[in-house]
Amino acid sequence: MIRDRIPAGLLMRAFAALLCAAVLAGCSMIRIGYPQLDTIAAWIADDYFDFDTQQRQEFRKRFARFHEWHRYDQLPDYAEFLAQTKARLDKGFTRDDALWVTEGVKQRYRAAVSYAVDDAAAMLMTVTPEQLENLRQQWDKANRRFIREYRLEGGVEEQRRATGRRVLSRIRDWVGHLDDAQEQQILAWGAELPLLHAPRHQDRLRRQREFLQLMAQRDDPGRFAARLRHFLLNWEEKRDPAYERMFNEWAERQADLYVAVYHILLPHQRAAVADRVQGYINDLTRLGRRPAAHAAAER
Repeated sequence: MIRDRIPAGLLMRAFAALLCAAVLAGCSMIRIGYPQLDTIAAWIADDYFDFDTQQRQEFRKRFARFHEWHRYDQLPDYAEFLAQTKARLDKGFTRDDALWVTEGVKQRYRAAVSYAVDDAAAMLMTVTPEQLENLRQQWDKANRRFIREYRLEGGVEEQRRATGRRVLSRIRDWVGHLDDAQEQQILAWGAELPLLHAPRHQDRLRRQREFLQLMAQRDDPGRFAARLRHFLLNWEEKRDPAYERMFNEWAERQADLYVAVYHILLPHQRAAVADRVQGYINDLTRLGRRPAAHAAAER
């Protein structure tokens, strides 16, 4: 149920957030997509920066190191985290459980950033003014998509209906079929969430401006790496106070919504959620085994 991405920024979209998204996206993405993340990450980075041949080679080399660490060090931890999540579901999901899951995702994002940031900084040191212009153009496209997706040019009621539909789609992804009464209740609950996306859009623009300012301060590689680390690990630091209050309210109410949804699920629907979580655990456990250990487990 946790699909909202934590703002990561640019190359870290490839170095860290992409990996977290893959783990949370679904069993097929984990099994099929995770071993191919070097190709996916290179495509994302090149799409944003239009790398030259040497940069592409350097990116692949650095990402391969990160990918190996993440697979064999982090995936077992993800499996354990999901096992604990499943145990909480089995006991009856609470608001504290929902907030615990959200905080757990944040902690794992920070671990990935902390490992990858020096390599990301080394790559960003090579980015040219022309490549930064390519980045701005890609951001413009992404920002327009965000406005369309969240109906920011529509009225309040249109935005609320769109929010309700997104929540319902998310629940279906996990549960499968819902009856009409459940769907109508979920739509109503989703529509009551605070309208966060317009101020969230403004916060995205703030982060983009801050990143460009950061890129203008690449005089010293060591200082730049430290600034980048701070930027990526402290994304909430310069938020508008009004947005921060709204975001915190939204996060708490979304947690309450997921708890309420879980408690209107029928036994077979809760079993479907548990089975899906167990599927993730199994996939992450297999992927996280080093080759020798995997071969031994298969015998």
